[in-house]
Amino acid sequence: MPENQHTDLFEDRFAAALRDTGHSFRTDDPAVLVGGGRARGRRKQLLRRTAVLGGAAGVALVGVGGALLLPSDAHDPRRTSAAAGPAATASPSAASPPPTAVFSGDDVLRSLKALLPKGTFSEEEARGSDSFMPPPYARVVFDDGKGAAALGLSLDRVEPGSEQARQGAQCPDKALVAYDDCTAAKLPDGSRLALFQGYEYADRRAETKRWYAELLTPRGHHVLLTEWNAPAEKDAPVSRPQPPLSVEQLKEVVTADVWRRVVDAVPERPESSVTGEAPPAKVPGRTIADTLTGLVPDGLTVTGEGGQEGEYAHLVVDDGKGGSLVQINVQPGMSDVARELFRDAEKLADGTLVTTRKSPGEKGAEGVVMWTADTLRPDGLRVVVSAFNTPAQHQDATRDAPALTLAQLREIALSTEWDAGA
Repeated sequence: MPENQHTDLFEDRFAAALRDTGHSFRTDDPAVLVGGGRARGRRKQLLRRTAVLGGAAGVALVGVGGALLLPSDAHDPRRTSAAAGPAATASPSAASPPPTAVFSGDDVLRSLKALLPKGTFSEEEARGSDSFMPPPYARVVFDDGKGAAALGLSLDRVEPGSEQARQGAQCPDKALVAYDDCTAAKLPDGSRLALFQGYEYADRRAETKRWYAELLTPRGHHVLLTEWNAPAEKDAPVSRPQPPLSVEQLKEVVTADVWRRVVDAVPERPESSVTGEAPPAKVPGRTIADTLTGLVPDGLTVTGEGGQEGEYAHLVVDDGKGGSLVQINVQPGMSDVARELFRDAEKLADGTLVTTRKSPGEKGAEGVVMWTADTLRPDGLRVVVSAFNTPAQHQDATRDAPALTLAQLREIALSTEWDAGA
């Protein structure tokens, strides 16, 4: 399954920055690579989240020394209180800091609070722009009088035109993530904005709602604001029927200009921080989904497909007995997981390692099983294919077994079609 498919950028970046930095970017409870463990940390996948139009009024600006300033016409006392005393009267030139201006965690926190509706705040945490890892974030518990709710802001930079950038600010695939509503759109300046209304738990074992707005600009500014209808994202009783901010309010906060300034102030990642990562897998002239479709056994009809450009794809196939989700990850440069994931694997004559297994589904839906064939070539190419007895992991089982047998999954994973793109 794709890494950070949920969100996670929020979970991989925000939650990790708080408890370690780490919007399921969950990106939805990323059980992303089947048994992937360490691999997930190596793969920087951008999460998806969705869209709207327009800019935010009353945006906080940065003055001399990183002090936060408000526009001269700001009259809302909640916003005025966030400005730093004398800095509120600074000259217009001071309101346009050089890209090297530094934002403290307090600056980020004040900016967020100034953009939120009237209410009280507790459990405040934040980090500024002084380093690229972890990137800036802010976390508060906000109460507008209708119940305490956790809010998390994550700020980062992605390379324009990269796979991560192309995958950002998109609605999740409903075959993988259950949600009530999601819209994605392009703004007039070319930015993409996603607005998502869904749930913290894919299996709905608790009524914790998770809503977010995600912005990705053409210059690579990545802004993610997530909110819940509980004082914590997990393991806290629901405190209100809905999260406190409407999607329009989420949009207003996430599109505020101040966040682009904060991201611009984050130091560039050194080249050494990105070296050693394997390029995404490709099969010349074909997508991963195209290749997987071509390898589906006779007698199965493909009724749906999706995935990412680089490593992941999924299909829904039907043998006349109902839909069955089939997913694949094709990952080069994975030799380092051999000892961890293939300790008891079968070793073929050419050195390829193979394991097969049957296990419960990953999302907690009733009766779901997952059958998997996992392979690792001598050159480090890992191909792992799984099939489920449901057309979507978060839905209860709709058939007794997946539409593909373990033998068929093994044959797909060992196909030389994948070697062509390694």
